[in-house]
Amino acid sequence: MTKADIIDEVATATGLTKVETEAVLEGVIQSVITSLSNGERVDIRGFGSFIVKKRSARDAHNPATREVVKLKERFVPSFKVSKLLKDRVNKALLRGF
Repeated sequence: MTKADIIDEVATATGLTKVETEAVLEGVIQSVITSLSNGERVDIRGFGSFIVKKRSARDAHNPATREVVKLKERFVPSFKVSKLLKDRVNKALLRGF
């Protein structure tokens, strides 16, 4: 499912126009990005949590040349699925098999 598919589906379900729905979705995405950039956690009950994880500096290897590459300390956004979402997806997919 793409962003355009989500916009179509939400617009149909809510009665909003696609332009309005896209503006709302963009607003949500930008809020999540801003919060994560500020080091804040974003919790959406029943869906999951967006968090920032710290990755320590380490040595890695380039598989093509076997050269050692030094990776700097960095922060990566991460998503942790809620139990409710995990259970719902498993229930739906297990029913289909």
